[in-house]
Amino acid sequence: QKHGISELEAWDFGYYSEKLKQEKYAISDEVLRPYFPANKVLSGLFETVNRLFGISVKEVTDFDSYHKDVRFFEIVDSSNTLRGRFYLDLYARDHKRGGAWMDDCMGRKVRANGELQTPVAYLVCNFNKAVGDKPALFTHDEVTTLFHEFGHGIHHMLTQVDAAPVAGINGVAWDAVELPSQFLENWCYEEEALSFISGHYETGEPLPKELLDKLLAAKNYNSGMQMLRQIEFSLFDFKIHNDYKVGEQCQIQAVLNDVRSRTSIVKPPEFNRFQNGFSHIFAGGYSAGYYSYKWAEVLSADAFSKFEEEGIFNAETGQAFMQNILEKGGSEEPMELFKKFRGREPNVDALLRHSGIAA
Repeated sequence: QKHGISELEAWDFGYYSEKLKQEKYAISDEVLRPYFPANKVLSGLFETVNRLFGISVKEVTDFDSYHKDVRFFEIVDSSNTLRGRFYLDLYARDHKRGGAWMDDCMGRKVRANGELQTPVAYLVCNFNKAVGDKPALFTHDEVTTLFHEFGHGIHHMLTQVDAAPVAGINGVAWDAVELPSQFLENWCYEEEALSFISGHYETGEPLPKELLDKLLAAKNYNSGMQMLRQIEFSLFDFKIHNDYKVGEQCQIQAVLNDVRSRTSIVKPPEFNRFQNGFSHIFAGGYSAGYYSYKWAEVLSADAFSKFEEEGIFNAETGQAFMQNILEKGGSEEPMELFKKFRGREPNVDALLRHSGIAA
């Protein structure tokens, strides 16, 4: 109404949503970016996993690389045993695939000669490189992305399973693939962690509490709408895979319309055929499994709530998560592993609380 809009359409939503966010919280990526120089964020990430899991990350300078920007690291545990290695490819460049991802280079296994093969991972992002005299500066979203991908990485590298098909990220059920990655994101919003993850590139000052409070207030902006959108995608995925009958005509748009009648507050127009480009379920690995993103949020929020109860850097809790989740790979059912860590089945209350929705 303030802007003369009598009815909010789908194509209006993003624009006016961002204007309202700026009006309510007055925070932006560019305000936060100076507090997240690349090397400070990396050292903060490595300090986080050291406090949680007792592992140390050490850079290796003598290695074979596919590009000069790529760095190489080793992970050792508290007994100085080598647990894994990873290539870190942080910055965008010509002809590089977009996005961010973790992939396995080598998995843990016992070779035919009895030697143990150490797992190796690729951690790839597309952040902006340093410009002029300034170091590379990350947005808070990019910091969260880096923590996310590193969560996948330690799931692969800290495995103690010697059978390659179920070691590390291999053989992990879709229900649990995103658990370690989304779990590690939580520390990007904790004041204690941000005290050493952040540091202004000129002064070294950690992220001020005033900006942290704004960041936390804005974190759950539109979280209800975003949750409904993920539920829409998941239900649509389920229905087209469950209801489809071979030889019968299936009207995909009608299925989507039915789902949206139950999940959409601001309905997209039918001419926006998003489903034609829904590559996750038609060209990726998430067919009948897109729900796993939201389910992983349930698991990660509930897992993190144990740290909230016992201390976000409680070493004993961290060891329990490493031993019951990160080290097991796909060798056991994920629900059984989660119950060993949490002492019970997962509960949705933590996700609702973390999303700003009363449980």
